[in-house]
Amino acid sequence: MTSSKKTESKGRGKGGERGFEGLGVSPGIAIGPAHLRESGEITVPEYQIAASRVKAELARFRDAVSRAVRQVGKLKGKALSFHGSAAEELGYLLDAHLQMLNSSRLIGGIATRIGDDRRNAEAAVMAEIATIAQDFAAMEDPYLRTRVQEVREVGRRIVRCLSADELASFSQLPRNSIILAEDISPADTALMDPQIIGGFATVLGGAEGHTAIMARSLGLPAVLGIADLIGDIQSGDTVIVDGSNGRVFVNPTERRLATYQRRVKEMAREIRSLARLRDVAPITRDGEEVVLQANLELPREIAQASAAGAQGIGLLRTEFLYMNRQDLPDEDEQYNALVEILTGLKGLPVTIRTLDVGGEKLATSLGERLPESVNPALGLRAIRLSLKERELLDTQLSAILRASAHGPVRILLPMISTPWEVKEVRKALLKVAQDLQRRGTKIADPLPPLGVMIEVPGAALAADALAKAADFFAIGTNDLTMYTLAIDRGEEQVAHLFNPLHPAVLRLIQFSVEAALRARIPVSVCGEIAGDPRYTALLLGLGVRDLSMTSSALLRVKSRILSLDMQAATQRAHIIMDQADAGRIATLLDDFNETLG
Repeated sequence: MTSSKKTESKGRGKGGERGFEGLGVSPGIAIGPAHLRESGEITVPEYQIAASRVKAELARFRDAVSRAVRQVGKLKGKALSFHGSAAEELGYLLDAHLQMLNSSRLIGGIATRIGDDRRNAEAAVMAEIATIAQDFAAMEDPYLRTRVQEVREVGRRIVRCLSADELASFSQLPRNSIILAEDISPADTALMDPQIIGGFATVLGGAEGHTAIMARSLGLPAVLGIADLIGDIQSGDTVIVDGSNGRVFVNPTERRLATYQRRVKEMAREIRSLARLRDVAPITRDGEEVVLQANLELPREIAQASAAGAQGIGLLRTEFLYMNRQDLPDEDEQYNALVEILTGLKGLPVTIRTLDVGGEKLATSLGERLPESVNPALGLRAIRLSLKERELLDTQLSAILRASAHGPVRILLPMISTPWEVKEVRKALLKVAQDLQRRGTKIADPLPPLGVMIEVPGAALAADALAKAADFFAIGTNDLTMYTLAIDRGEEQVAHLFNPLHPAVLRLIQFSVEAALRARIPVSVCGEIAGDPRYTALLLGLGVRDLSMTSSALLRVKSRILSLDMQAATQRAHIIMDQADAGRIATLLDDFNETLG
């Protein structure tokens, strides 16, 4: 189980220094004023919805309640790590919150306001909470009167699950603000501007969840999984977030503050030193060329990719088009966004992944197209959703084909498990292309290559068959590890078990690479390990020559490549693949890396 520790020491500020430990999920150091996402009243939009939208609005509300129940359940799990009366008191409080979230009066009352009054869900929640709170406050029993605050907190939790509007207001915060919250979704993180937000820390979250990936992509230091983070902290308190070591300090002592300020300067010097490698070709000491590309979560990251010297975009995640909105992006909107990216990259290749929504990556705009699932990670998501909702797929393929006239693109399909899925998408691609050509619309000739993500064990084990149906492979090691080890990478209770060096994971990577090489099709790695210099020698030794990663990691990986001898890396990879113990594998890899300096 992930541990979370809090240390107390005398120091500066209100109540002295407080230190916390959690999961350092995005490296770097941020120092700035605290902004508590939990504090203050929530301002919600209020509007009438059309009768035809009532059913979808009720589904959105029910989904938000389910998310709120899951959040409180996770907090109860965290409470088990507390001791004595604190654990008991918090457990009772969270049980009360769960009862309210299952209350027929509360949930039924909100649903009635949505259905009968045709109010949007956020406004319906706040109206019903206000009525219940007023009833509680009028009671003579002092204990029941104290429950008013808990009722309001439950309402705020539901609203937070419904909308990211609260984070949208972060643009008004002081520079380098540090966000402290119970939980932050990937969609919420996408709204953070690194020019304003210095970093963040949360109670919930795992190192390999999509919130963590988004933080690394934006270069925001982040620490997640701190059970007792939200407490006596006040907005405006000075906070240090050490994303490299998983530590957070509130109102640090003068000595600690000075130490971290020195570290910030040292990191800035290191970044300036690495920047000199921007235009240096990534070639090993014995002359092997490697391609280094960037993963792109949001269009605004193009400047970062260019500054790091990326040779293209190896993974463009298109989910940003669907996040934080109630409607679906039409073909023209998608086309314009893709053209903007291609134009900004000035002729560099872009690999565009089709919509990968499901599991943690929820998009409100999909409404009933993405129904609640008992196990979203194994349900209707990614390519399965696209093939079921063909209008979604055809619209996206049409936008990509139109954009292909403005620069080199490839199309990447997520969560593929059978050649049939690839063939069905290829049929759809050909039909969309024919329709566009009949209308006289300019598209790429020949059509963009169609590739598959290798991210489920079934795809890796069937890689030879997939290689006959696909034009290229991209190995997504994050999901591949999750599905192979049956570990939810966003679940902090088991996040420490997530290990890409598990022999089974490495075997699946090896199977996939060798199948691609036999079929003479390109193969890349675009999971998080591609951006970690620790794994560079192993991946290259297994035959990978194309890595795609967050822009912030690219120059460090390039530095490692420049120090490598490919023959030695290959020999070490062969030794590693003969091992059956993950600990032994880690030792062999780390020992090899130490020889590189």
